[in-house]
Amino acid sequence: MSALRTAAATQTRHLKRLGARYQSQLVKTEFEAERQAVKVHAAESAETWKKISLYVCIPALIAAGYNAYNLYEKHVEHMKEHPKVWVKYPYINYRGRDFFWGKNSLFFNPKVNLDATEE
Repeated sequence: MSALRTAAATQTRHLKRLGARYQSQLVKTEFEAERQAVKVHAAESAETWKKISLYVCIPALIAAGYNAYNLYEKHVEHMKEHPKVWVKYPYINYRGRDFFWGKNSLFFNPKVNLDATEE
């Protein structure tokens, strides 16, 4: 097996040397011309998408962010006018025993959760 690998590697080295020696003398083929055309087209396409990203997508994201922020501010102002009214059902915040840190859960948020200490 080792002899086959050595022979294959030697053959490959010789072919690479021959290819490098006579490469400048080869006439460009149709395949090479097509490859070059693909490279040029890819460069132009990449430049187009770069411009679209910079001049269309980024300003659109900024405008969308500004719009979302304004809608959020309006929503917050509206929610101040209409405070949340909690309905005290007997099964809400029911626990057999309290947590060792108190009556509320670990992720209690007074802005959005009903306080279990109020009864």
